[in-house]
Amino acid sequence: MSVISLQKGQKIDLTKGNPGLSKIIVGLGWDTNKYSGGSDFDLDASAFLVDKNGKAGGIEDFIYYNNLVGGNGSVQHTGDNLTGEGEGDDEQIKVDLASVPAHVDKVAITVTIHEAAQRAQNFGQVSNAFVRVVNETDGKEVMRYDLGEDFSVETALVVCELYRHQGEWKFNAVGNGFSGGLYALCSNYGLQVG
Repeated sequence: MSVISLQKGQKIDLTKGNPGLSKIIVGLGWDTNKYSGGSDFDLDASAFLVDKNGKAGGIEDFIYYNNLVGGNGSVQHTGDNLTGEGEGDDEQIKVDLASVPAHVDKVAITVTIHEAAQRAQNFGQVSNAFVRVVNETDGKEVMRYDLGEDFSVETALVVCELYRHQGEWKFNAVGNGFSGGLYALCSNYGLQVG
């Protein structure tokens, strides 16, 4: 089966067309353009577990580099990559779809730029960003979404969402940017952060 490439805004069945698919790896990658600021880019992938109203229940529903596991163990961040150097996935989030708690309607996958304001960085300086879904059982890539270059001042992105639909899981290629970084993103999902 060939990999399905998605466009922004496209929604596609994840489990319905792939019977038995449960354990997946959501891999995220990017390249950063060198520019005069000279600081390394530290992009961070996160997952928000939200209910049918689009809100997280609490900080435990926010999976990121300081809280690597959530959803009763069903969502696991594999760890922070500080520079994004090298080929392939820069960060990965593993999801066991069959074990995601029933109250979680959606798993939103996001990327933010660490210390973006201090380092004067934004997604206009990031290229070749992508997200892909891999079947953890056999290592095969199921689908891929290349985000394109249509960002400028944003410091946070909602990359994609995994969401429940009539007992199955679907994938939504979101690609929406936010200014205000992680703080804005957390507020969007109903979380108050420092």
